[in-house]
Amino acid sequence: MNDTFLKACRGEKTAYTPVWLMRQAGRYLPEYRKVRSKVDFLTLCKTPELAAEVTIQPVEILKVDVAILFSDILIPVEAMGMKLEFSESKGPILYDPVRNDVAVSRLRSIKAKEDVPFVMDAVKLLVKKLNVPLIGFSGAPFTLATYMIEGGSSRNFINTKRMMYQTPELFGKLMDKIRDTVIDYLQAQIDAGANAVQIFDSWAGVLSPVDFEAYALPCVQKIVSALKGKVPVIYFAFNGSAMLKLVKKSGADIFGIDWRIDMADAIGMLGSDVAVQGNLDPCTLFGPKDLIRDRVKGILNRAEGAKGHIFNLGHGILPETPVENAIAMVEAVHELSSR
Repeated sequence: MNDTFLKACRGEKTAYTPVWLMRQAGRYLPEYRKVRSKVDFLTLCKTPELAAEVTIQPVEILKVDVAILFSDILIPVEAMGMKLEFSESKGPILYDPVRNDVAVSRLRSIKAKEDVPFVMDAVKLLVKKLNVPLIGFSGAPFTLATYMIEGGSSRNFINTKRMMYQTPELFGKLMDKIRDTVIDYLQAQIDAGANAVQIFDSWAGVLSPVDFEAYALPCVQKIVSALKGKVPVIYFAFNGSAMLKLVKKSGADIFGIDWRIDMADAIGMLGSDVAVQGNLDPCTLFGPKDLIRDRVKGILNRAEGAKGHIFNLGHGILPETPVENAIAMVEAVHELSSR
């Protein structure tokens, strides 16, 4: 197996900088769209053979150094007892949002191997087929809580912050249930064979530093502590560049960096004792290939102070991205970073 990614996670010397893309199995690939045209999104997530097929596609097409399980962060939320639907225009919809004690009390802390066995079945299939490591993942408790409280995506997260401020004990009760679910969910993926796990805190950036430290960070710390030493743990607090000193307190092994901060500055805030992942602006992939190559080179140079570096985008690859430009980015990373 190509273990370059795992070496970079551990801060070991590598022959080149490993690279993968968030949402690398997605709509920008014609091969993915062909599979997706036959089933709805949730069916794709819940059918191990299809989830494995689309997980493998970018590894073969882009020649990335790691695969990430095709799924969705809301899969365990559905298993906790919420009705989940995906709308092409509105995105995820969670019915009967969780906004009172009765709703929180109804939620279950899941046993992933029994409640979402299709996820573990997909992991087991992939471990047999892949020649690169596999990343399992989950949403972070705060990010999952926002969907559960708001009922979907939100602009201002008023309902979430109202619960945080007005009924902090209720918010804490909800977060504890989600935390326990995430620990079990990620542990089950590790038991099934995942080589690393990533915690996506997609909405961490809507919090002030004081609120992040009070309401979001403690649950992430407990998750990381429960998994520490088993596999590398990546924590990605999206739009949290101003809070990286707090983000580091999570205890993760690798930190995802979005494109809103210079990589060298991010490393300066985190310190040189941890690995980093990132941080090309996804829209750079709409530029000419010489621009892509130049931006890749700049990030590689500015990441040299880190314990280890995994090249990635600063967020998910966009559906309109030209495939040939994504391939050009991967090739540039491999070529320019070769020792």
